[in-house]
Amino acid sequence: MLDELARALRNAPERPAVLRAGVNGGVRTALTRGELADLADGYAGALHARGIGVGGTVGVAVRPGPRALAVLLAVHRLGARGAVLDPGAGPDVLRARLALARPGIVLADAAAQAVAGWARPLARRAHLALPDLAELGPVATVGPRLPGCAAALDTGARSGVLPGPVDGDGDAAIVFTSGTTSRPRAVVHTRASLAAGMRTVAGLVRPAPGVPVLGGTFFVLVPSLACGAPVALPARSPRALVRQLRRLAPQATYLTPPQLRRVLAEGASFTGRVWTGSAPASAELLSRVRRAGADEAWGVYALTELFPAAAVEQAEKAAYEGEGDLVGAPLPGVRTRTDEAGQLLLAGPGARDRYLGEAPQEWVATGDRGRVGADGRLVLEGRLKDMVLRDAENIYPGLYEPALHVPGVELALLVGVPAGDGDERLVAVVQPVAGADAGEVRAALAGPLARMGAARPDAVVLADVPLAGRSRKPDRAAAARLAAARLPPGARC
Repeated sequence: MLDELARALRNAPERPAVLRAGVNGGVRTALTRGELADLADGYAGALHARGIGVGGTVGVAVRPGPRALAVLLAVHRLGARGAVLDPGAGPDVLRARLALARPGIVLADAAAQAVAGWARPLARRAHLALPDLAELGPVATVGPRLPGCAAALDTGARSGVLPGPVDGDGDAAIVFTSGTTSRPRAVVHTRASLAAGMRTVAGLVRPAPGVPVLGGTFFVLVPSLACGAPVALPARSPRALVRQLRRLAPQATYLTPPQLRRVLAEGASFTGRVWTGSAPASAELLSRVRRAGADEAWGVYALTELFPAAAVEQAEKAAYEGEGDLVGAPLPGVRTRTDEAGQLLLAGPGARDRYLGEAPQEWVATGDRGRVGADGRLVLEGRLKDMVLRDAENIYPGLYEPALHVPGVELALLVGVPAGDGDERLVAVVQPVAGADAGEVRAALAGPLARMGAARPDAVVLADVPLAGRSRKPDRAAAARLAAARLPPGARC
């Protein structure tokens, strides 16, 4: 579908492609379809001039939006693969991840470079942290430069004639998920698996040409633009987003459950069909969306390894009276089974090819306990993984717990405490060494906590970590119950 999009953008090049919200929720065109196509061609020419081609790797530290999409279109055209860099992962984790991906060049916008440089103190308040990007390889700036930024990617560069689009399959994207700083883990999607996933989205949402779609993810942008629909990037402020929804009247809206809860609290009204995912969406949340004007409200079950896998509409979910969380029937091409532990396994054309550095695998282990009912619908029964889900962000404790073992700390765990409607608060349960001063322990933790980016816990509880089993390993479930009992409402560390 990326190839289809590249061709489709040249049709009606004067029409809007990406829309942005003004301060008061007004709508303006960020890029037309022709401008987006030109930008992608310029990036492709510049990367080609730097020797990037089939099988190459490009690190991408560009905020979601039209420039990030143009970069990915350029990388795709050259047959290379993009390694997505997350400023919220923290510098130590990011260094380890990039050592595994080994990009030939890192493309970064000015904001990402500022996070790694002069704006680091401000960025930490937003839970963003990057190492000096120059440590990761050659760096080029995408978009406007600021003082201290790397040289701009020369979009006027040409090395002979720009090669035509690459045919055939191959690696397309590297997306880091779990693992540790010593053993990072990354999902590798191929050109074929990305195309299959986006075709599934297009068939599910069915965007009509010329009518706006609101959403900011790659899997919203590509299918919508390929179908001829302009895409509006959601306003950051809930109040501005409420005004944006009212003025835009989108045919389809994709927001995460936390975003939906925030705009509903501000009195949002919806039009068309509303889609949500990245975190559990309860029947009550979907019902609130319907009561706010949506024609339909859908919950989407998806993983980084396979997007999307299943979907359920509000009426169907509200009518479900069985145990567990109904996530709907598998989408076309998705196959399901469970393993001996009751873990839900998925396969299909949209599934990742492999994890970076590992052999290809047919089945995706979801980490969720689940079952397939007699009617073919999927029902989840809880997660097997230690992953904590906060504000639609997946947080893997194993990445960050070692950093909490500072002098004066005996044991430390990161656990999730239910915060309502499927969301969680992240709590560090820290057991000081016997006789250690609590104030000194908290002071010693300040540095590691500041470096944890988006994984910074909501609170730190000093207590003995519960142990279980013959080997007396830390008991995460008991630690979560302890944290819930000790945690004051709304507490932050």
